[in-house]
Amino acid sequence: TPGGDGQFVAVSAICPHTGARKVRVWSRELVLQSTSEPIPGLEQALAWKPSGSLIASTQEKPNKHDVVFFEKNGLLHGEFTLPFQKGQVKVNELLWNVDSTILAVWLEDLKKEKNSETNTYVQLWTVGNYHWYLKQSLHFGSAAKSRLVSLLWDPEIPYRLHALCKGWHALCYDWHWSTDCSTGEESHLVANVAVIDGDKVLVTAFQHSVVPPPMCTFQLQLQQAVNQVAFHTDPTKSTDLAVLDASNRISIYRVGDSTVKDPTVTLGGSGFKASVETPHLEKTYRYCRPIQVNPLALRLFTWMQDDTFLAVSQGRLATHAVIHHLTGGPEAEGGCLHLRWSVPVDGDVISLCYNPKTRAVALQLADGRILKYLWEIATVAKWVERWSFSVAQEQPILGLTDRCRFFINDVEVASNVTSFARYDEFLLVTTHSHTCQCVSLRDTSLKVLQADFSSSSTPNETLRKVERGSRIVTVVPQDTKLILQMPRGNLETVHHRALVLAQIRKWLDRLMFKEAFECMRKLRINLNLLYDHNPKVFLENVETFIKQIDSVNYINLFFTELKEEDFTKTMYPSPISSSVQLQQCSGQKKVDLICDAMRAAMENIDPQKYCLSILTSHVKKSTPELEIALQKVHELRETVSPAAEGVTAEAALKYLLFLVDVNELYDHSLGTYDFDLVVMVAEKSQKDPKEYLPFLNTLRKMEINYQHYTIDKYLKRYKKALCHLSKCGPEHFSEFLNLVKDQNLYNEALKLYPPDTPEHKAVGIAFGEHLNQKHLYEQAGLIFARCDAFERALDAFLSSGSWQQALCMASRLGYTADQLAGLARSLAGKLVEQRKHAEAAILLEQYAQDYEEAVLLLLEGTAWEEALRLIHKYRRLDILETNFKPAILAAQRNYLVFLDSQKTTFTRHRQRLLVVRELKEQARQGLLADETPHCLEADLLSETSSIVTASDMSGKYSHSNSRISARSSKNRRKAERKRHSLKEGSPLEDLALLEALGENIPCSDLFLTGEVHSLLKGLVLFGYDEPARELQQALEAALQLIERSLLEIWTTDLQQNPANPVGACSLMCPGSSTIYTCPMMNGAERGGDGELNQTFYSIASPKWSIS
Repeated sequence: TPGGDGQFVAVSAICPHTGARKVRVWSRELVLQSTSEPIPGLEQALAWKPSGSLIASTQEKPNKHDVVFFEKNGLLHGEFTLPFQKGQVKVNELLWNVDSTILAVWLEDLKKEKNSETNTYVQLWTVGNYHWYLKQSLHFGSAAKSRLVSLLWDPEIPYRLHALCKGWHALCYDWHWSTDCSTGEESHLVANVAVIDGDKVLVTAFQHSVVPPPMCTFQLQLQQAVNQVAFHTDPTKSTDLAVLDASNRISIYRVGDSTVKDPTVTLGGSGFKASVETPHLEKTYRYCRPIQVNPLALRLFTWMQDDTFLAVSQGRLATHAVIHHLTGGPEAEGGCLHLRWSVPVDGDVISLCYNPKTRAVALQLADGRILKYLWEIATVAKWVERWSFSVAQEQPILGLTDRCRFFINDVEVASNVTSFARYDEFLLVTTHSHTCQCVSLRDTSLKVLQADFSSSSTPNETLRKVERGSRIVTVVPQDTKLILQMPRGNLETVHHRALVLAQIRKWLDRLMFKEAFECMRKLRINLNLLYDHNPKVFLENVETFIKQIDSVNYINLFFTELKEEDFTKTMYPSPISSSVQLQQCSGQKKVDLICDAMRAAMENIDPQKYCLSILTSHVKKSTPELEIALQKVHELRETVSPAAEGVTAEAALKYLLFLVDVNELYDHSLGTYDFDLVVMVAEKSQKDPKEYLPFLNTLRKMEINYQHYTIDKYLKRYKKALCHLSKCGPEHFSEFLNLVKDQNLYNEALKLYPPDTPEHKAVGIAFGEHLNQKHLYEQAGLIFARCDAFERALDAFLSSGSWQQALCMASRLGYTADQLAGLARSLAGKLVEQRKHAEAAILLEQYAQDYEEAVLLLLEGTAWEEALRLIHKYRRLDILETNFKPAILAAQRNYLVFLDSQKTTFTRHRQRLLVVRELKEQARQGLLADETPHCLEADLLSETSSIVTASDMSGKYSHSNSRISARSSKNRRKAERKRHSLKEGSPLEDLALLEALGENIPCSDLFLTGEVHSLLKGLVLFGYDEPARELQQALEAALQLIERSLLEIWTTDLQQNPANPVGACSLMCPGSSTIYTCPMMNGAERGGDGELNQTFYSIASPKWSIS
């Protein structure tokens, strides 16, 4: 036989010298490579494995008949025994299939008499976990027409076997791998998986034990080799199974209803004890078929209901099949299954599936069609119809081709699936990319599934990595176990995160907290999910949770894992949208809510038993209640005889020290003012008694309030210390005041003394001085005034500029008229410096009795109407000619000059901005690549000018100025000015121009104060029509220029770009968030002859606005 690659050939021949048969390996050049060791009883059958690793032959031993394997060097490498007695059969031929996974053995009975009939057999063997299994046994019988003439594997299709019989019958078998596992409801499913091993069926109950074959939970011993196994499809009887052997006998095994031990059922190992209930052989049927050449009379054997079976056989034509509806029970006469009816099918049936819920039978033909077998209808007019694939179908068809194409109904969902399984609402698949994916079929469209399978995302809740070549065996219900089989045959158990979370949610919905907790603890699921899944239900059933867990250690573990995070929104998002069920108290945190609820429940159930858990609930709160926890430990110490289930104070303190740092616990124990508790904690720490004992003795000698003050000050709890010190009497008030000043506890100190006491006033004066140092003069003045320190209050109000309060304090101090006048003049001078001329004028007129100086201040501050009021009040019309009219004319000339300069600057910046933008656009398009060195704006065409957006510009320069940004605010402002420089050719010149244009709008300052409005009214009042018209026209021209330039400066792209730091909002007035409109004279208010209409002089509604 040649090797798989054709480089070598193996020859089995008898040595002429010794008479022993040996296997020799020759190269293509007929060079002898190796000779096997002497093997007694070696026979002529020889087959070289296509993979090139082993050479198979047969050996007859004194008590058995074996198939042995040789390596290429001639050494033996493994064997297995054929299920026949010595001298019963002879091996005609050994044949490997093309992918080296199946070894076919062709055997014949040895003739013991001359005219005796001989039977022919074909056995298919596979190996897994170093064990050889007999998977199929075909008994061709002894009839002359059924004797095999030739047997060979298909050279292209790995699992196709061709057989030629003497009666010129050609048989073609297409084999495929299938996993025989029980299917049923979750409450009845024990996840039994059967493995065919010759005349034995190895059954493993994966819910109770996970052992790889050939090990098993129990095994069934049959009289003949087994060809098919079918579990009962009834969900409540999924542990029952039917076995079809090579002699077409069907053995029925059922669980229960038998007290006698079945000798054909044995446990899988010596001394092995299984907690699962084993089945017993109930009855055996025969399939009484007519004589056929094909030994495999039935295929796709399915157990539908009690004593009702379905099977498929070959029709008269090669492309036809027949469905047999078989029944047992009373109808089975003589132990033969009763054939109720046979239904011919126009096509070759390659698979059959029965759904026990819908009682539907689906048939798949070799050409890909799916048919529905109507076995429940009364009439037999139509047994088979085409399967209808509807969008809202409740029973989808799942299928996997030998090319790894996975279909749901008639839609291809994935093309790299190696195995799949359906469990509850989940579909689990393994892929060629060595992953196991678990997706939910509930409310999921096929397009979503296709997207999920095609996406190569990183492992998450639905996707995880698995070992190369893994295949799904089964899913264990209520245990979240997914059993995978590796190519070598060994098993691996994984707990897929999606299955685990789904099962945990079911347990929590059923209030099965113990099962959920144990699963989460074992599989390292965060325990916060116990609460986050449904907070309202958890809080309502806290006592149930504690009673089910019933372990102090487990409850403590739950406490220590609590976090404020909602894990149903972060780590474990729910696959389906659900309404928010969080029912927390307003302002109370999640951890505090759980700790309080569980502590109340534990104290109600058994406070002694759950003492450590109660301590943990105090410590775990967002603000740890260590003092309360220590007090409970101290109460335990005072208990003479603790309860049997309780803990001692020493054990409780030791546990508390495990949760909290000992130094922190010592400080908190000191804060309880209980020295016995302090000593108890200190003894457990590493502190030196020479250090803490003298300190404690000193404290014991102090008065109780001063003792508490000293402890609080030592622990830096200054507010509590201040409260205790205030109770120590007036002799400690100086110390009290120093503590207030050192820790800035003025507000707390003011609350500790009544307002009329000297202590309260002393604290208030100290508070006022503190505010003065912080330059909060107005607040300081108010505090001083409350404490009747009017001199200090007057100084504070003068410093803050609160002239009204300062005058009030002067009145309280009894100032004379001259003193008030002097104070008013002093205040007026400060107000003028602050450009508050109107307020300064009030002081001069009302307190200094100097109305002339007041009018001059009003004119200086452009308060024209108020100045007119005072002039007419004191009947000094001469001031109109000497001061008022010259002032308004001077103001008109100043505004004209200002508007002209602003208009010129605005125009220059706008024109320059257009030039810069045009140059940058040309540089961006690469049109000036050759002209750049000769361009007058060459500085603009540096590498920085190629950056288009302002955000990119700022990003480029932010790194270079990183050292500047760490300096003072003055330097930062200077750096900003450097960045946005108006110098021609600077990188950010366009942004600087935009800023300058926004700042140079002439209307912003003018209309913010209303000065122009008041000035125009004054000019019109005294007949200065031409100056008024000139001022308004100049202002109108400036505003029209701005209005025309808006879209040109702030383009649409610039306004829509959020990254741009300068936009149309630059029209806002400095220091204000309000965009002002510009009031002006309406055109309708002018006379037809060009003269101003005296009747309609008003500053009316705006002509334009920016929004």
